[in-house]
Amino acid sequence: MTIPLPRGAGNGAPRLADIAAQSGVSEATVSRVLNGKAGVAGATRHKVLAALDVLGYERPVRLKRRSAGLVVPELTNPIFPAFAQVVEQVLAGHGYTPVLCTQMPGGATEDELVEQLVERGVAGIVFLSGLHADASADPARYARLTARGVPYVLINGYNEHIDANFVSPDDRAAARMAVRHLVELGHERIGLAIGPTRYVPSRRKAEGFTAELYELLGVERADAERFIRPTLFGVEGGHAAADILLREGCTGIVCGSDLMALGVIRAVRARGLDVPGDVSVVGFDDSPLIAFTSPPLSTVRQPVQAMATAAVGALLEEIEGNPVQRTEFVFQPELVVRGSTAQPPARATLPQVLT
Repeated sequence: MTIPLPRGAGNGAPRLADIAAQSGVSEATVSRVLNGKAGVAGATRHKVLAALDVLGYERPVRLKRRSAGLVVPELTNPIFPAFAQVVEQVLAGHGYTPVLCTQMPGGATEDELVEQLVERGVAGIVFLSGLHADASADPARYARLTARGVPYVLINGYNEHIDANFVSPDDRAAARMAVRHLVELGHERIGLAIGPTRYVPSRRKAEGFTAELYELLGVERADAERFIRPTLFGVEGGHAAADILLREGCTGIVCGSDLMALGVIRAVRARGLDVPGDVSVVGFDDSPLIAFTSPPLSTVRQPVQAMATAAVGALLEEIEGNPVQRTEFVFQPELVVRGSTAQPPARATLPQVLT
C-alpha cells in the first residue's frame, strides 16, 4: 500500500514500511491512522502524522477534513483567547482543523452554535465556561449531544448530572491561597468579589474564601458572607462590588477574575485611595498583559497550558475510541505576587470582623 498525495517530486510515494520506520510504530498502526480508524492512542497518531510531514508528503484528504469545535462565551476577557489559542494549537498538532464559535451579546446561543458545529460534521467539541458551569441551566442538552454520538469535553465548571470529562482549576484552593496571602500581610478585614453564585467556579471560590477566613481568623461562615459580593463578571461588576466592600472597611479584596480586579482598583482610586497603600487587590486568571497594569496585579494563575492540553487530550481519546475515565480533572493554580498587595496601612483603625 502506498500513501496518496505526495508533495515532493521524489521517486514515488513512501510505503507503509517507511512511515512505520520513521514513526517507530507498526505498519498496521500506520494503516489505521491513515485510514482514520479508531483504536489508536492520540500520541501514537501524532507520531504517524508527524512522520508523514517529515518525509515531505501531505496528509490524506480524509485526515485533512477532520475538524473540532471550540465554544467560548466571549473574547473580551483575555483569559478566553488564551485558552482558545492553546486548544487550537493542540488540535492542529493532531491534524484537526479548529472551528472557533463565540457567543456574542444578541448573537447565537450555545445551543445554536452547537447545532451549527454538528451540522458541519465536527469530530468533537470543547466547551469553555459554557452552560455546564451554570447550575441553573438544563444539563439535558449535553445528554442529547452524547446521544448524537458527538464527543465533547468541558472546561471550567462541573455538573454531576453530565456524563463527560471536565477540566477545572481548583477554585477553592485559589480563593484560599489569596486569603492566606492577605492574612500573612496583616489584613484582617477581607472581601470577595465574584460572579453570580449560580456558576460553579464562583460558588467554589466562595466556599474556599469562607473556609480560609474561618481557619486563619476564626470568622464564622455567617459573618464571612457579609464580605462576599456576587456581581456581574467584568470591570463594572468589580467596581460595584468594591463600592460595598470598601464601605465595610475591607483593606484586602480577592476577585473572581483579573478584569473584576481592575474594576476594584478603579473603585479604590475613585475614592482617593491607593493600591496597595490603602487597599490590596488579588485577581484570578493571570491573563496576558496583566503583569503590566499599574500597579502590576497580584493574582492567582490558572494553568491554562496544562488545562487546555489535557482537555484536548481527553477529547481526542474519546474521538479515537479510547475514552478515559469520565471524571473531573482538577489542576492546581499558582499565586503570583506582584505590586497590588502589601501590608495594610498602619494608620487604619479597623472595626472588628465579628461586629
